[in-house]
Amino acid sequence: MKTDYSLYLVTDRRFLKGRNIKTAVEKAIAGGVTVVQVREKDVTTREFYKVASEVKEITDKYNIPLIINDRIDIAQAVDATGVHLGQDDMPITLARNILGKDKIIGISVGNVNEAKEAEECGADYVGIGAIFFTGSKKDIDTPIGISGLSEIVKNINIPSVAIGGVNKDNLSQVISTGTNGAAVISAILGNDNIEQATRELKIKL
Repeated sequence: MKTDYSLYLVTDRRFLKGRNIKTAVEKAIAGGVTVVQVREKDVTTREFYKVASEVKEITDKYNIPLIINDRIDIAQAVDATGVHLGQDDMPITLARNILGKDKIIGISVGNVNEAKEAEECGADYVGIGAIFFTGSKKDIDTPIGISGLSEIVKNINIPSVAIGGVNKDNLSQVISTGTNGAAVISAILGNDNIEQATRELKIKL
């Protein structure tokens, strides 16, 4: 089945300010999110599993793909749709051997060479970024910008999702490059009205 990557939510509980993650994800899906990635940093394996299990109840309810960031073991434990890897994580080919051909494997890329290598190694999609400066990642020296995104999109034949500082003010620019979707964190989860914020992004798409 073809995956709709158009509005890709990446979770980050810091932006929820104590609000319930299940409720937040459900509201985002109601607003039009098409994929959910659970991203947990600096938590125990038990806590990551707990959060992923809770989110999966919601994604299963609405038949939305659930992607787990970095952790292949958590993806297996909750029977997620797939996993999203970083450049320093397990190689795609090895992840594929573990997860099997039916699971989605995505990987973060920041230039054409990384994107081409991901495609050759069998990635289902790439996350391209960071496009702009972003509050969720402090270690970015120079964002690749719209021109960098466009260059990568032109050189690959697998789906791509733009990530990093994407919001309703720059979304039209991002999508004009031909990328298949936009990954957002704070533009959805940082809002008091999550469903409305998501809906506004969906209208832009």
